Amino acid sequence: MKVVILAGGFGTRISEESYLKPKPMLEIGGKPILWHIMKEYSHYGFGEFIICCGYKQHVIKEWFADYYLYNSDVTFDFTEGNKMVVHDNVAEPWKVTLVDTGLHTMTGGRVKRIQKYVGNETFMLTYGDGVSSLNIADTLKFHQEHGKMVTLTAVNIEQRFGVLDIAKDRTVVSFREKSTDDTSRMNAGYMILEPSIFDYIEGDGTIFEKEPLEKAAAEGQLKAYMFDGFWQCMDTKREMEQLNKMWEQGVAPWKSWEN
Repeated sequence: MKVVILAGGFGTRISEESYLKPKPMLEIGGKPILWHIMKEYSHYGFGEFIICCGYKQHVIKEWFADYYLYNSDVTFDFTEGNKMVVHDNVAEPWKVTLVDTGLHTMTGGRVKRIQKYVGNETFMLTYGDGVSSLNIADTLKFHQEHGKMVTLTAVNIEQRFGVLDIAKDRTVVSFREKSTDDTSRMNAGYMILEPSIFDYIEGDGTIFEKEPLEKAAAEGQLKAYMFDGFWQCMDTKREMEQLNKMWEQGVAPWKSWEN
């Protein structure tokens, strides 16, 4: 199953670094947060990725093009015709498709632009700036059992994003913008979608969290996987520092993989 990661936003609120590179390439423990997210999915056996690039998309492409150089020891021997030796070549069991989905394209438009790479298959979708201890295999099982078009992961945290009204059977009754009085769960990404969702996206100007998800909720096609474990986005400099501190102290709950 393919995993689509939204990695095209500007991320200008987080730090001066985001002017030099896209937010998914900002680092936790010396590795881009995008790498951490991909390691999460890979741990559960999902290793085929489609990255929706936009702002400074060349930075992401160059990082993957030279992946083994960034992650291995290398000897450059200029005495023997510029010979290069890679020591302990680090390779991941991944297939990665990097797609330029436009500089100013909205989230829904980015998803629409990668439709041809997904095809007529169920796929996963998440944001390129959040990590979690979520058992991704459990979300897939939940999605397959309820048979609806969309599953999203719902967490209970200080509200800054799209808010969910959830019925007892975990059907999302409405998907709406936050308000100051909200104590409801919010959309944390880690979504699973049927390909029919593409029909709900009009074009580049469509915000995925508005018309598509709101319409899916109105039609009873949006289910919530309730999650009370660790989830943290990296939307501010303080959050980036917090995640780096957790990694350095060896208490990173999202690290499900061995090495």
